[in-house]
Amino acid sequence: MPTTSEPAASESERASETTAETASETTAETTVTVRCTGHVRTELGKYEFGYTFEGDTLREFLDELFEEYPELQEMLIAESEEEATHGGWAPTPEELPGTWTKNPVGEQTIAYARILVNGHFNENEKGFDTEIEDGDRVALVYPFMFCC
Repeated sequence: MPTTSEPAASESERASETTAETASETTAETTVTVRCTGHVRTELGKYEFGYTFEGDTLREFLDELFEEYPELQEMLIAESEEEATHGGWAPTPEELPGTWTKNPVGEQTIAYARILVNGHFNENEKGFDTEIEDGDRVALVYPFMFCC
């Protein structure tokens, strides 16, 4: 019977290999089409572009995008409840109807700005934890508004 001179892998080596394999699976790259309107389009100077990032959630996409374009974070993300809320003609209910909930502070867009995944407002999905797949469309919307 032939024998090998290679030592058997230790338990810790096998665990390290499994952890490395799991980590590489969870940090897969995702490529999306980004579409920009209004102020976002003016800031970036382009309407549409492909963007590849590590991960598969809107949060991971935004983290990388804002690292590359920090001005977009200030333009789109509210840092307080006041920045996220706009005044309107209808009274705001004390409690939201049904199962509606607001995204937590820091995960809300400023008033009138929106982030959509495949045409759906992120706050109507899973907020920044909305899952994104290759080929999805992410829209960064901050319309021009003129008055008087």
